[in-house]
Amino acid sequence: MTTLNLKNLLSKSQSKQPDLHIPGVAGAIFVLFMILGGVGAIVTTSRGWPEFWAPVFIIGATLIGIFFLFSLKIASPWEKGIVLRFGKLRGLFGPGVFWLVPVVDTLANWIDHRVMVTPFSAEKTLTKDTVPVDVDAVLFWVVWDAEKAVLEVEDYRAAISWASQTALREILGQMYLADILTGRSKMDADLQKIIDERTTPWGITVQSVEIRDVVIPPDLEDAMSRQAQAERERQARVILGESEMQIAHSFSEASKAYINNPVALHLRAMNMLFEGLKEKGALVIVPSSAVDTMNLGGLSGMVSLAEQHTHKIDKE
Repeated sequence: MTTLNLKNLLSKSQSKQPDLHIPGVAGAIFVLFMILGGVGAIVTTSRGWPEFWAPVFIIGATLIGIFFLFSLKIASPWEKGIVLRFGKLRGLFGPGVFWLVPVVDTLANWIDHRVMVTPFSAEKTLTKDTVPVDVDAVLFWVVWDAEKAVLEVEDYRAAISWASQTALREILGQMYLADILTGRSKMDADLQKIIDERTTPWGITVQSVEIRDVVIPPDLEDAMSRQAQAERERQARVILGESEMQIAHSFSEASKAYINNPVALHLRAMNMLFEGLKEKGALVIVPSSAVDTMNLGGLSGMVSLAEQHTHKIDKE
């Protein structure tokens, strides 16, 4: 998979190699001179000039048109042309209009000075703890020295793709899986530093590297999910235990107020019993020790006697 992706990158970089960059103006001038040559040949024939003048006009106009066709170049605002004269560097030209001397000058390449984006990946790469991972990343880079980009490396686009992939594999082999998943910003910075050191001699600087995705094996992903779930359950139990301790401590502090004040304790118990009995149909179970302590047995007897006395009075 990785080899195929790199082959695609190489084919794309080769397909982006500059053409002759023949502008429309040069083509229009060439057509104009061809027309002028034909008109000149017709005029010389109609006026009775010698016959050799007609081909002279045609050939001359054709040569001048070819000169403009292959000499006139127009560079876009974001690019520069590398011109060689007899195999030696003549200079960088552009943006705008510039001229070449046919046969003498050669347009070697066009260099794009915009920020370029190169995706790269590392598949089935082992981390420091021997876990195979697939990592996808994006590289943002720019050519700051067009002369070095052309003269120091054969194909700077392919070279930066290979350099990025090897740097990514090198970084993954030095990191644990947990650090890769949680420390992407540090990984991005390390990758940028390594790739920039390799590409600076080529006249290319790396602006940033961003990790897009980290894919781990499905079995390991399930195990990590179960581990995270178990960790959350453990934390929930710990929190529940701490809450119970705090509640017990609060009850212990509250009980100190009733140690030497049994009346207050009885009033509090009766208040709690009253609150429970306010609900209709509520059933409250009170321990016998609490009944004896609060003398609820005598109190209930007195309440029943009062009810019987009231019932007799109503009958009379």
